[in-house]
Amino acid sequence: MAAVIQKHVLHYVFDSLCGWCYAAAPLVDAVRGLDGLQIVLHSGGMMVGEYRQKIDIHWRDYVMPHDLRIAQLTGQPFGEAYFEGLLRDMGAVMDSEPPTTAILAAEELGGHGLDMLHAIQHAHYVDGRRISDLQVLAELAAGLSLDAEAFQRSFVQLSGARTHEHFRASRTLLQELHGQGFPTLALESGEGQIARIDVGDWLGKPEAWRQHVLELMKSSGHIQTQGEAPMCDVNGCKV
Repeated sequence: MAAVIQKHVLHYVFDSLCGWCYAAAPLVDAVRGLDGLQIVLHSGGMMVGEYRQKIDIHWRDYVMPHDLRIAQLTGQPFGEAYFEGLLRDMGAVMDSEPPTTAILAAEELGGHGLDMLHAIQHAHYVDGRRISDLQVLAELAAGLSLDAEAFQRSFVQLSGARTHEHFRASRTLLQELHGQGFPTLALESGEGQIARIDVGDWLGKPEAWRQHVLELMKSSGHIQTQGEAPMCDVNGCKV
């Protein structure tokens, strides 16, 4: 008789502008739809308030090595419109708050938060678009076939205080998990036990990661965290 997989929750603490979250995107997508697994998104707000970042030559020189490393490790695409367009769009502001609100709105409209996150990441890293621009976010929502008026209404309702409350809750969870930054993933069992899962060894290996998560879901043992994975924090990204 096949083993019964209890209901599990994969908690994903991320940021829309985190390069290493883009690196982990294929892993998250690989376990999407697994029987007995729910994915819950927690946006940590890497670039909000005083941490918003204007693109300039120094920022371009800072992120380029990280982006090239991500491409090498994972095969994730980076478009010419990003490298030679957005990263040369001096003065463009990167702000995690609007895309987070858009993700929350898309999740509210039929559970499309992860779809919106993927669309935002593709728009940023491949198409070189300003994903903190509300018009861009509305166009991405339309691309997901979300009703324009419903998305706008939900976006307005979730803006401001509710988005900041989401940031606070996500940061609290990150502390409880003893996570060091974004991305942090943790698996919660049906009994409420929760533990971080390191993704460092799985970057660029989505099928192996999928099998790994399946095995963890079937196991009643303690989930061991491994080495320190590359990640981003409120001050930026590191290799």
